[in-house]
Amino acid sequence: MIWIALAMLLFILQIGFVLLMEFRNPSKTTAWLLILFLFPGLGFLLYFFLAKEYRKRRMIRRRGKKVSYKLPAPIFKRIQIASRSSQLHSKNIVQQQRLLGLLRSMPESPITMCNRTEIYANGIDTFEAMKQTLREAKDHIHFQFFIIHDDGIGRELQQILIEKAQEGVEVRVLYDGMGSYSLPARYVRELQEAGAEVHCFLPLRYSFFKKSLNYRNHRKIVVVDGLIGYLGGINVGDEYLGRSERFGFWRDTHMKLEGDAVYFLQHTFVNDWAFVTGEKLNEEHYFPEHGCMGEEHVQIIASGPDAHWDNILEMYFGSISTAQKRISIVTPYFIPDPSILMAIKTAALSGVEVKIILPGITDHFIVKWGSLSYLEELMHAGVRFYLYRKGFIHAKILIVDETIASVGTANLDMRSFFDNFELNAAMFDEETIRRLVEDFEEDLAESEEILLSEFRKRSRWQRGKEVLARMLSPLL
Repeated sequence: MIWIALAMLLFILQIGFVLLMEFRNPSKTTAWLLILFLFPGLGFLLYFFLAKEYRKRRMIRRRGKKVSYKLPAPIFKRIQIASRSSQLHSKNIVQQQRLLGLLRSMPESPITMCNRTEIYANGIDTFEAMKQTLREAKDHIHFQFFIIHDDGIGRELQQILIEKAQEGVEVRVLYDGMGSYSLPARYVRELQEAGAEVHCFLPLRYSFFKKSLNYRNHRKIVVVDGLIGYLGGINVGDEYLGRSERFGFWRDTHMKLEGDAVYFLQHTFVNDWAFVTGEKLNEEHYFPEHGCMGEEHVQIIASGPDAHWDNILEMYFGSISTAQKRISIVTPYFIPDPSILMAIKTAALSGVEVKIILPGITDHFIVKWGSLSYLEELMHAGVRFYLYRKGFIHAKILIVDETIASVGTANLDMRSFFDNFELNAAMFDEETIRRLVEDFEEDLAESEEILLSEFRKRSRWQRGKEVLARMLSPLL
């Protein structure tokens, strides 16, 4: 009996510890308590290494603050920043003063005025453009991805980087320790032998023992000569070219940037590089004068556990909350936090047309079940959901009226909003938004709407999986 009493006491202490550490986040508290009940002992071990968010997040913030680099005043002076409403072309964003005020308040993320963008709707077009840009590099290449695979496109890009490094171009490569866990040492070694600098962002072994395994760098950044940049949802892998038997056609959105916004894309890479290596790339030649004559307005918005504000979450919430006519969302993972859930629900109830496209094919079943658990409540409010059937849709897109559109790396889930290092571009020009709307309409044509009457007929077993996944969703 004494052993049972001791076991119960230990279990109660574990529960008390979780409640004490996570009291600011009730949803995560519920998820971890469920894990403790399902897996006594093991659950607390998982919590010890994977959670304890607030203490570890402070550690990440301190490290980020220690190495962070701010753009020097001479570089800032050459950037055309929309500091006044009269400088914005779009009347739609000017009329949304609250949203505009929120966007302007984001540190190190001004709305830049002199840009040119190009949107790509698949991996084939993205990689063709990217390869051409890499081959034309003269001074430096900064190459950062969550996932780099040693496959066809992975080796093709590796060879280009090797050739440029051998020509004397500075080549720096960053990859995430979790996303690229299968990347062989040979791949990295071949790049290094050619003269490229290659580093891993929070390697798994380091992350495990430092209890920062939960924080991953999900960004995808390419900057060439400080003049041309790429960002979006595409990683380096053959599946993004539609070569996966499991997923088939891979629908994604990536973009090419020229102009003032590239300074802030470069700024994000420089800070990530300093976070990993301690080296500050503060030479001015990384931020050259670009001569871009484009007139598009673009805002680069970075977020992560090293920041004090959840910038991308705030941009999403502010945009959705100010919608007047329509909201269009594409996301492979739909695990909204309570604020986004309420914003979407309130928008639909107030008469805004809300359409959300999700994958018909899943790559994570628990995440899929968690996503489905939100649907019935939102469909009752008038939100319309669609499942993409042509292949796998991995794009991360938000379009609100003709006011604002966002493309980037952040999924509409709590992991992207709170735990991952993410990067999005917000755009305000009607022509760019119209292009993204056209892509959205094409995606709708390849999708099947989920009807509430049919969705209600799902089995109790399916509902049970959704309930369990919903409870765990704050950790997914």
